[in-house]
Amino acid sequence: MESALRNWQISEMGPGGAATAPESVSSDVARALAEDMADGDRTASLIPEEIQLEARVISRENAVLAGQPWFDETFRQLNSKIDISWQASDGDVIRPDMEICRLRGQARSILSGERTALNFLQTLSGTASCARQFVDTVEGTGAIILDTRKTLPGLRLAQKYAVRCGGASNHRIGLFDAILIKENHISAAGSIGTAVSRGRRDYPELLLEVEVENMGQLAEAVTAGAQRALLDNFALDTLREAVRHYKGKIQLEASGGINLDTVRAVAESGVDFISTGDITKSVRATDFSMRFI
Repeated sequence: MESALRNWQISEMGPGGAATAPESVSSDVARALAEDMADGDRTASLIPEEIQLEARVISRENAVLAGQPWFDETFRQLNSKIDISWQASDGDVIRPDMEICRLRGQARSILSGERTALNFLQTLSGTASCARQFVDTVEGTGAIILDTRKTLPGLRLAQKYAVRCGGASNHRIGLFDAILIKENHISAAGSIGTAVSRGRRDYPELLLEVEVENMGQLAEAVTAGAQRALLDNFALDTLREAVRHYKGKIQLEASGGINLDTVRAVAESGVDFISTGDITKSVRATDFSMRFI
């Protein structure tokens, strides 16, 4: 799994300004189909095998679309002869009662894949829609919205893809592709300086970030040579102070309890980045429906 993650290049842009890993899509779908079908779909087996039908997927609300690779892969794994034509692309804004795509092929296979395909589409579109709300809320401030590792278990790459579809950016993918020194790491290492020194020595190619809880720790992180500081639960006045003293000397990332109601004020403090788990862990699924025509 780690090698697959390492091969997932954020810079390789796909639909909607997003990146995806085909290996991850395939395994996500295989796992989801096995969970839903086990050794067969008893209800769909009641439909004669030769029946061919057409279906369409409709959006029931305003949203940002995400999840096409997972939707397509669901039906590819069930029946590669099913034809899917899309009327919208990942990253597009969609409206209520808008036709998103049409499917043509064996009715059995369409019925068997319906829920799994829609589960991916609704979850990832919900993630993308939430990301877009945060991005739109801070528009004009220069702050970049980042996701976190607070993702749905087993769907990390899928949600990271959806975040990009929504116009936000990805923080580290996992524990392997960046260094984020937190409170417990500092305690175990002995000091911020010691932890940063070891990180720069052992992993010079990786982003090195330190989570700080006050201005004193921020000063330590700057002196130690960290590239970015995560300002954990800083009050607005303290964020502004951090920006006045240290912007340009170290990248400044605000995090901790930030939501749509508070993110604009945080962005206006002048920080470079804002990370929030709300984009991925508090996702509300977008409402879609599939109907035979």
